[in-house]
Amino acid sequence: MAISRAQLSKELEPGLNALFGMEYARYENQHSEIYTTESSDRSFEEEVMLSGFGAAPTKSEGTGVAFDDANEAYTARYNHETIALAFSITEEAVEDNLYDRLSSRYTKALARSMAHTKQVKAAAVLNNAFDSSYTGGDGLELCSTAHVLTTGNTFANEPSTAADLNETSLEDALIKVAGFVDERGLIVALRGQKLIIPRQLQFVAERIMATSLRVGTADNDTNAIKSMGMLPQGYSVNDFLTDTDAWFVLTDAPRGFLHFDRVSLSTGMEADFDTGNMRYKARERYSFGYSDPRCVFGSPGA
Repeated sequence: MAISRAQLSKELEPGLNALFGMEYARYENQHSEIYTTESSDRSFEEEVMLSGFGAAPTKSEGTGVAFDDANEAYTARYNHETIALAFSITEEAVEDNLYDRLSSRYTKALARSMAHTKQVKAAAVLNNAFDSSYTGGDGLELCSTAHVLTTGNTFANEPSTAADLNETSLEDALIKVAGFVDERGLIVALRGQKLIIPRQLQFVAERIMATSLRVGTADNDTNAIKSMGMLPQGYSVNDFLTDTDAWFVLTDAPRGFLHFDRVSLSTGMEADFDTGNMRYKARERYSFGYSDPRCVFGSPGA
């Protein structure tokens, strides 16, 4: 439906002082704190997790060397979505110069809508991290206590008992990350890099990570997280996280959270021949997801 003069009646009145409501600042590109962006030239992308080899066994004198097989563990798939929005203004509104006077405001509002959707899509991966309805390549939710390995054993990137963000729970998460194993059960050298939190936990995170001494004690103990240089990238607030007490430790797993840019944001404007309306459109294609669940350790909060 086109924006008509009736919808913009106040703009026609003399003495109008200001128009407002479409020029708020916006939270933008918060996904870059979580995702690595790569380009794509296909309708979808797939990444295959390889199992590698198990621990090398001892070879007895005079016996043959043992052989091992490397297999495909699972495939992570990224299906690109098309995101688009448009608006139009009637020919009469254009004739009365309303388009020239309002176009910049409406295009800013259109950009804000596109940016908002992108951040919601990006945050959805973490918002659904504990929901078994949203599974990754291994058939389980992102954060689970029982990610199955090719050996049949499991590893956990979620605490066995959900915990709120505090010094103890964060230290436990960092210990668990350092003990992650690969698909064949070999310990891999991963470390926590960054804490991702909703805005409700930013003050808790600051107290835990920024002070030189432990919070809430009178013992003058050292804040080990800070003094040991744990979480070198600090913490980042994501305003699109919906669970007010969930928190996530990002690791340095090489193929973790990925954002594929299939078609970058593009805009276009044209006149409709039949109606004379001016139409303006914005469109982009992308996907958000993860390949290796070892990229994160998360807790839904107590």
